[in-house]
Amino acid sequence: MKGKRVRTIEESDSGRNLEFKDIKNDQEMSRAEFVKKIEDGIYEDYYVRRMYGIKTPISKPDESEENNLD
Repeated sequence: MKGKRVRTIEESDSGRNLEFKDIKNDQEMSRAEFVKKIEDGIYEDYYVRRMYGIKTPISKPDESEENNLD
C-alpha cells in the first residue's frame, strides 16, 4: 500500500486530531485507541509524542509530504 494507512477523520476546533480511520481495514478509532495501538507496535509507521501533556499520534517522516496525517 502506497502512503500511510491511517487518516484523520475528526479534529477539534484547535486542530488536535481526535478520530482516525485505518483505511486498510476501515476501522475507526479514537486518539487514545490509536495511541495504544502504536505503543503496542501495531502501527510501525507512527510514533507517539507528548504534546501539551497529551499523548499524540505522529506519522514517522519519510520522503513524501503527501502522506502525513491529514
